[in-house]
Amino acid sequence: MSGAGSGFNRRSVVGWLAVVGMPSGAQELTPSRAGAPVDLPSLIKRSRSSVLLVGTFGETDSPRFSFRGTGFVAAEGNLVITNKHVLPEGGEMTGGRRLVVRAATGPTGRWVMREVEVLKLDRERDLALLRVQGEALSPLALASDQVAQEGKSVAILGFPVGGALGFSLVTHRGIISSITPIALPQASAQALNEKSIRKLREATFNILQLDATAYPGNSGGPVIDLETGAVVGVLNMVLIKGSRETALTHPTGISYAIPVDLVTKLLARAD
Repeated sequence: MSGAGSGFNRRSVVGWLAVVGMPSGAQELTPSRAGAPVDLPSLIKRSRSSVLLVGTFGETDSPRFSFRGTGFVAAEGNLVITNKHVLPEGGEMTGGRRLVVRAATGPTGRWVMREVEVLKLDRERDLALLRVQGEALSPLALASDQVAQEGKSVAILGFPVGGALGFSLVTHRGIISSITPIALPQASAQALNEKSIRKLREATFNILQLDATAYPGNSGGPVIDLETGAVVGVLNMVLIKGSRETALTHPTGISYAIPVDLVTKLLARAD
């Protein structure tokens, strides 16, 4: 997001902010008792293997793994949520490259790579549902759509700046500063016509504005309510000043997340 006013520039924010599972048998992370605050260190420890690296893998490439963004396990242990813009375009999947996730499993956090397939897309809300192969991972609990409220404390989990700082799970804290309607625009002005404008109006939905710092690599990561321990949103965009590079050097501390009720609807379409 850049420029004057409040318009979203997805080419300078979301397209660049590829801002981009617990082991089998582990217990699902469930919300805490009503009114009981979540112990943040325990929350991070329990979530570590449920928050995944999303990228592509090519056996003969260097590097073989190319990081694109964050995802997290939801619902059944073989379903993963991330942003649509985290996924590679068709032309990028050449030479036998495969879409994969990497999960930190076991007591030592050993990285395990799994192939995934795209199960469902919600292009208007920039969400993607993936199916991961192999043994089930432990999902994060999803909040009800009434949980997200302005002023609530949240934690963002993900892999900011990707491999530049090493693939270690990073947590940022913040609050939900606003819940406001948005319609994500077309990729270019040339795509705007009567039909697309009508579609934009129909696609209006609420987005969570966060008073929290996020970076490239965080896209697709969970936003967790610190009162319940449940996911209330999916990190999607950051507000930037000036060029895209200033998201690293001069972060605004303003981020945006897709609310969890849209995730729940996408999961329902997988049945």
